[in-house]
Amino acid sequence: MKTPSDKLHRLIRALTPTEKRYFRLFVRSRSERDSKYLYLFDLLDRSKVEDDAYLRKKIYKSQAVKGKKFTELKSYLYDLILKCLQSYEEEHALAHRLNHLMQSATVLFNRGLYADCRDMLNKAAKLARYYEVFPVLLEIAQWEKKLAYTQMDVDFLDKHLERIQYEEERVHEQLHRVMLYRKGFFQVYTAIKRYAQHRDNTQITQLRTIVEQDVFTNPDLADSHTARVFRYRTINLYHYAASENEQFYETGKQLVALLESQPHFLREDLSDYIAALSNLILSCGLTGRIEEVRASLAKMRGLKAKSMDDRQKIHRQYYSNFFALCTYTGEFEEAYKEMELCRKEAAIFELTDYETSSFVYQYCFITFGCGNYDAALGYLNQWLSMSRSVERQDLQSLARILSLILHFEMGNHLLLESLLRSTARFLQTHNRYHSLEQRFVQGIGEAIRAQEAQERKSAFLRLKTDLTAPEVVGAAQTLLQTFDLDAWLESKVSNRSFAACIKIKAANSA
Repeated sequence: MKTPSDKLHRLIRALTPTEKRYFRLFVRSRSERDSKYLYLFDLLDRSKVEDDAYLRKKIYKSQAVKGKKFTELKSYLYDLILKCLQSYEEEHALAHRLNHLMQSATVLFNRGLYADCRDMLNKAAKLARYYEVFPVLLEIAQWEKKLAYTQMDVDFLDKHLERIQYEEERVHEQLHRVMLYRKGFFQVYTAIKRYAQHRDNTQITQLRTIVEQDVFTNPDLADSHTARVFRYRTINLYHYAASENEQFYETGKQLVALLESQPHFLREDLSDYIAALSNLILSCGLTGRIEEVRASLAKMRGLKAKSMDDRQKIHRQYYSNFFALCTYTGEFEEAYKEMELCRKEAAIFELTDYETSSFVYQYCFITFGCGNYDAALGYLNQWLSMSRSVERQDLQSLARILSLILHFEMGNHLLLESLLRSTARFLQTHNRYHSLEQRFVQGIGEAIRAQEAQERKSAFLRLKTDLTAPEVVGAAQTLLQTFDLDAWLESKVSNRSFAACIKIKAANSA
């Protein structure tokens, strides 16, 4: 089998430090410590890119390499790493541990070792109950009856059949309720994603009918940790969709506390906790609880990922929320320091899965807040060139406004005259030349034509007043939330920096 040139390298880079250490121990246990494939593993682990010519030279030195020898070496190493990871999962992953116990019970049963089989099933039952693995508990109930029937143990059936039947029925009920909560959660989640920016009253009413079902209104029906988690996640998402920010915050806080109350579940799966913590951060931001944002960000940063998916989610949620916090508080220099670390950590992720455009968008604002307008314009152009980055029409407007602002800050007043005309034409063509856009284009035009500083300041003051008109704010609420245009205009009127105006605004709203 021919291994693609980067397939092995990507697999090694996806391993956690613990998994890499486990692999080296795994290989040494096979008495092959000095093998070429372990040397190849170490070389690839240290390399940022894969260079086959360099690797051949390092491994074989001056020896002639015949045929597919090097390709076969890579293929063997790839398969060996997968075998090692399977062994690692069997030792650490709950599903593998349970599968091992259930398979062992089958092996013992097939050899007539019924007492040992029952011991193995008891171990599996204890683990499955602890982690609420309901399908395995149902399987164990069937096994108990099967064992008693095989041994013709009528006394056992007489004493325990009622208990087995009760446990089986209870597990069926718990599993059914979890399925109902999960269904409700995904209904709300799908609706939110489908109507991300445009949820009307009809859609909110439809979502409300989901959370007004008995299983959601009556907390006593959530009779397992898994059910309680799905119940809270669904209600929490509903409050977000309905813009009920205080309820969004309260249910988010309760959800995080619930998840933290059962740490053994978190040791197996962090995905629910990452999502809950991210939503809590968002709710704290929406309700002005800045110190709680910082505390939750610290929690997010301290999480230890269980998988590459966890690593990517933690990375994305931590940095996107950290940058959003800095943009809100005016701490642009702090955000700028973290940008390099963010990019460095992102190097391990697949670009097809990594939300590059959202970060580039934030980089534009961060560098703008630092006064580095050349870099900000570069990020804006990079963002505009990315697929899916400007699908929303309101972002089309914002991109044009930002471009005008950046060229104004860079002193490109001659270029701005033509940009104002082309911006107006573009927005008219796309039916986006509304009150805000018209007033902004007109106001910037007045500012660049002003002969004196006081005249320019007056132009900005008029524009700032115009943009507070109810018909402007109401029609462009999403756009104005995306970029603090009022703070920028205030910086022109007050002769302060944009960052200073943001800091003053944040301090006044605290």
